[in-house]
Amino acid sequence: MQRCNMLVAASVLCLFASAVTANGQQPDNPNPDTATLVKGNNTFACNLYGQLSNAEGNYFFSPYSISTALAMTYAGARGDTAAEMAKTLHFPIDQGKLHRTFSEMINDIHGKKANQSYELITANRLWGQKGFTFQPAFLKIANDQYGAGFKEVDFIDESEKARLTINAWVEEQTKQKIKELLKPGILNQDSRIVLTNAIYFKASWTEPFLAQLTKNDEFKLPGGKVISDVPMMHKTLPLGQYVDQDGLKVLAMPYGKKELSMIVLLPKTVDGLPELEKTLVTRGPDYLSELFGKLTDTHVSVVLPKFKLTSQFRLDEKLKALGMRIAFNEILADFSGMTTDDKLHITAVVHQAFVDVYEAGTEAAAATAVVGGGQGGGGPGVKPIEFRADHPFLFLIRDNRTGSILFMGRVMNPQS
Repeated sequence: MQRCNMLVAASVLCLFASAVTANGQQPDNPNPDTATLVKGNNTFACNLYGQLSNAEGNYFFSPYSISTALAMTYAGARGDTAAEMAKTLHFPIDQGKLHRTFSEMINDIHGKKANQSYELITANRLWGQKGFTFQPAFLKIANDQYGAGFKEVDFIDESEKARLTINAWVEEQTKQKIKELLKPGILNQDSRIVLTNAIYFKASWTEPFLAQLTKNDEFKLPGGKVISDVPMMHKTLPLGQYVDQDGLKVLAMPYGKKELSMIVLLPKTVDGLPELEKTLVTRGPDYLSELFGKLTDTHVSVVLPKFKLTSQFRLDEKLKALGMRIAFNEILADFSGMTTDDKLHITAVVHQAFVDVYEAGTEAAAATAVVGGGQGGGGPGVKPIEFRADHPFLFLIRDNRTGSILFMGRVMNPQS
């Protein structure tokens, strides 16, 4: 009995975003297609967050990485498979224009290296079965629009070696922060193609926390439990971007020349996070647009815990629950835009992400891979408003020029 081809996707998905910048203004010189794409990506991120929010504890992920990896996969989809992927991922424009717009968005986010005040590395790569024929048009889109070069590996006879090669590439691109993205057994002799995306980000705060002001303090958990000796950072922002609304405090803290920001959404009550998550899932990017549009310059005293998070997810069932089912079906899936040598379907979508938030700034990384398998068988004198993140909160890192969310996470316990 013949076995159908497999596609394994390593990917991550993230929450909310809107097409407004952290100071409530529209992105710089917005391209209408880019704005439409960002809105679609952010809608998908909100939907996926709704699928992930039932998990316990801390987590962190990159919607940018996931959307990019799945967009490359979408380039090879046809028929009902493509239609269903577009609906689930909220890709709002046709295939040709979509990939060109993704390319333009990626270039906008990267900015001009000479003037860049942060370090941002994104890389894409296709890994195909040696001797297998892939459609030239598909390879051209991957290379021209996503900068994804093509490398042959041997899944059939040396699948473990191929796994180690791909993991080594991801580790190198993320400066050793993402290790063993693909676990043993996820590749086998039926694998035919892996599509990977890696992203690495490091930036200094525009106004850093002073290390000598960091001191251990309490962090409160729902249910009355208190954690002692959590390193809490302190700083005062004379003109912090801040809004207080609906039982929620929101603070935007820029990096470098303010091209990117971390935005922290802090419920006023210790047990207020579930209600915030429910609102985000229900109202999506429109709610964030409303909040971001109301951010104003305010004299703010900030207390924020130092924390490191590493998360890894399998997203197969989450994507199916959102409506992307055909792509995983070994009989019905149509990825003939990738190859006609064999019949492919997706077998797994995985994602891993890392973040380190400290006094000087933030370091973050994430990776996404898609694997295809073959049929093998205020001011002076004004008392500052206190923004004290000493209980569970959400945070995201966003590009202020396009409105794209690069990373997002939830901190339930900074010591776990």
